[in-house]
Amino acid sequence: MAQNILLLFGTRPEAIKMCPLALELSRRGGLRTRVCLTGQHREMLTQAMEDLGVGCDRSLEVMEEEQPLGELTCRLLERVTAALREERPDRVLVHGDTTTAFAGALAAFYLGIPVGHVEAGLRTWDLSAPFPEEFNRQAVDRLADWRFAPTPQAARNLLREGCPPDRVYVTGNTVVDALCRTLRADYTHPALTWAGGRPLVLLTVHRRENLRALGALFETLGLLVRHHPEAAFLFPVHRNPQVRRQAYGLLGGLDNLRLVNPLGVRDFHNLLARSALVLTDSGGVQEEAAVLGRPVLVLRERTERPEGVAPGCLHLTGTDEAAIRKNFESLLEKRETCAKIQIDLRLYGDGQAARRIADCLEAGRPGPPWTPQENEIYRVIG
Repeated sequence: MAQNILLLFGTRPEAIKMCPLALELSRRGGLRTRVCLTGQHREMLTQAMEDLGVGCDRSLEVMEEEQPLGELTCRLLERVTAALREERPDRVLVHGDTTTAFAGALAAFYLGIPVGHVEAGLRTWDLSAPFPEEFNRQAVDRLADWRFAPTPQAARNLLREGCPPDRVYVTGNTVVDALCRTLRADYTHPALTWAGGRPLVLLTVHRRENLRALGALFETLGLLVRHHPEAAFLFPVHRNPQVRRQAYGLLGGLDNLRLVNPLGVRDFHNLLARSALVLTDSGGVQEEAAVLGRPVLVLRERTERPEGVAPGCLHLTGTDEAAIRKNFESLLEKRETCAKIQIDLRLYGDGQAARRIADCLEAGRPGPPWTPQENEIYRVIG
């Protein structure tokens, strides 16, 4: 009898990483897959799914403009619970560290439905950084039956917390699977025409932990843009109203900075691949840039993706003006010599994560107890 698998997600980053899994599961005869969207993001979520060729079976539409986190969590728990009672899945798969993932895992746990956590085990060990994501992912891993860790470090974090080794499986990150679908050698875009021969700098900012200091951060970025007219800065501005108000208010009108609406997944990945440098507070962009060998200034004090730090791809600056300017100027100057060692080392996987997760679900078990030596994906760095 086929297993009924429900994929539950609701944000653009989740969609990028869950769509490859949805496509892989749909090819498996022993698995009946349905996709349920919470609507934590709206336009950006739909855009990502269209780019990756995945449809929606059920939509919960939980989001309201500038909705407080507590109200969002309550609404999610209520609507996901009702959906699970109707869908009656054998397993629920959630992703990462969003409020959707936390509420979905909790609702499934209350109903006695096994939970699989895709991208399990990422940690900063600081509940305030990032907030509330660090709490969410720790809580989901406590509730999960199967923990699909993207890297050996993530697996070690889970074992350190006492998770049974036979419930931890290193798969690689499905973001690499997504990149394999979206990158194009013959890609063109108006932003590349606008940049001309100038180095393209890609900028993203949206983290809740940075919202309190958003004005100061944007002032720092504005100084950076003004001091480097030789570079072309592209800023896809998040839909968050607070981010948009301050971005257009403080950064609008600069000749070498283009503020645009959020990009589709295919556009973003291909522009990222052609960027000289990236400034971001996003977790997923850190991984995507590392896979593509793009140097990143991480506008945070800590990262739950440390695999990219040692090879010199990720550089933690926080929001400190001096640190941002110093690292930016150093990396921009040596951009031509940045080696793409990340691709060779496969820090975040090899593009087969969705297949491995589907194999586990089809077999009805997460795989053998994990050891670094046994996992062929990471043998080169294990």
